[in-house]
Amino acid sequence: MTTMDIRPTEAAVPSAAVRARDVLTSEWTKLRSVRSTYWTLLVAIVTTVGLSAIVAVAFATPPPDHRPPIDPLLPSFASLEYAVLAVGVLGVLTFTSEHTTGLIRTTFTAVPRRRAVLAAKAVVAGTVTLVVGELVSFASFLLAQAILSGNHLGVSLSHPGVPGAVLADGILLSVCTLMGLGLGAIIRHTAAAVAVLAGLIYLSAILGLLPAPWNDRIGRFTLFYAAQQVVALHPRANLFSPALSMLVLIAWPAAALLGAAVLITRRDT
Repeated sequence: MTTMDIRPTEAAVPSAAVRARDVLTSEWTKLRSVRSTYWTLLVAIVTTVGLSAIVAVAFATPPPDHRPPIDPLLPSFASLEYAVLAVGVLGVLTFTSEHTTGLIRTTFTAVPRRRAVLAAKAVVAGTVTLVVGELVSFASFLLAQAILSGNHLGVSLSHPGVPGAVLADGILLSVCTLMGLGLGAIIRHTAAAVAVLAGLIYLSAILGLLPAPWNDRIGRFTLFYAAQQVVALHPRANLFSPALSMLVLIAWPAAALLGAAVLITRRDT
């Protein structure tokens, strides 16, 4: 073989696993390097734990006829109704903050596969809020039950159905974060995406004003009706079963991310 036959060696192309690791590392760095991440998580944690204690104290105070609370797991769930908007805003900002500053162009230049960027953002933001959600869910449950047990109204973690309900309770923060991310990628404007997200989250409150039985027939497709069924110790018979309600719960962020995945490749930025 002569020197003329020697061809330059082609640069090694990184494997799919290496590329995925690099994109995930990049998105994790972005998420933990901004103050909004810590503030929104702090608001979610303080709101959830604090309100669960307040609701538990209200439930532990017997009414005039000494009726027990409807569901001993309600204090933990009720507090999440206000925390989910904070983490939803975090999900929105995960995408819209880059679009506002123009950094998204750099991101898409470095990673031409835009859906890979969206998937990496979803994995990172969803995992962080899932871990935080589970920790907050168990902390709220233990605090609320400690308060309720003073009036013999609480339940233990070993009670049938309780572990699964508490785990499902923690998923709600991640669900709303991913919804926010999907809406942020679709709308690309922070205020508008947050407004739409709030409307979808609290849609159940509006539907609750409808006359029976339409309030439940339509409401069972909403986020909070489904979440309430999943985390309830005694699910309501006029709504979907906990298993179907879990599918409804997952369908909301899945639909938002699917819409984002379709639109993200059809735009210039």
